[in-house]
Amino acid sequence: MDADFCLLAKDNLWWGSFKSFREAGFINGCSCRLHGESALRPGTLNLALHVGDEAELVLRNRQRFGEAVGLDYHRLTTCAQVHGSRVVQVTPELVGRGALSCQDTIPDTDGLVTDLPGVPLMLFFADCVPILLADPVTGAIGLAHGGWRGTAGKIALKTVRLLQERFGVRPENLLAGLGPSIGPCCYEVDDKVRDSFPGYEEFFTAKGGGKYWLDLWGVNQKQLREAGVGRISVAGCCTSHNPELFCSYRAEKGRTGRMGVVLCRSSL
Repeated sequence: MDADFCLLAKDNLWWGSFKSFREAGFINGCSCRLHGESALRPGTLNLALHVGDEAELVLRNRQRFGEAVGLDYHRLTTCAQVHGSRVVQVTPELVGRGALSCQDTIPDTDGLVTDLPGVPLMLFFADCVPILLADPVTGAIGLAHGGWRGTAGKIALKTVRLLQERFGVRPENLLAGLGPSIGPCCYEVDDKVRDSFPGYEEFFTAKGGGKYWLDLWGVNQKQLREAGVGRISVAGCCTSHNPELFCSYRAEKGRTGRMGVVLCRSSL
């Protein structure tokens, strides 16, 4: 595990957090699955409304998680992730979309950016790579969902570019963090996936039979560097190897909740 990433706890809830972000004034958390309520996986802290769990339990989990990390869960701003590379700016009228219901979440989107203080962005993960971005100079933040399709579509680079375009962010000032996700030790893919990554063949390790191990952490780091980002922390925690702490779609054969990853510019 990266020295910048550590587990924190409050009121019997646990989450992972990047110290560099906290020290720069950005609340950030990658929820652990411990000590929640769920009809899908009893006793787990599922934070997603779209996976067939009971909404009342999910909202109670969101409230508890928000209180633990220091956020108002009514202002959580989410999107309907579709494994694409579309990134949207969160403006005042979008604040709180998806906080209490899937019905009003921001549609067909896998990345969010904003410079509004006190507005927590939240995305959901169960093996895909959480990409956190924060600019200590402008206060702008970005949060993106990097599965293999989104990563092939360069969602990390697109999120950086939108931060530049909308808020005047300089990439060299950005803090970047890659949260817990499936690691190169466990992420088996096929030729179709490999062919979707021209220029990134170095991150595929052949295992035979047309199968490969894919290092999504490495690909996203390279894309962030290509965008001009220099300060990148990688949690280095494989969700498939640690299903007791984090949700893993592959390790649990699809029947699992979702880790909520939250990022917020402090309103102080």
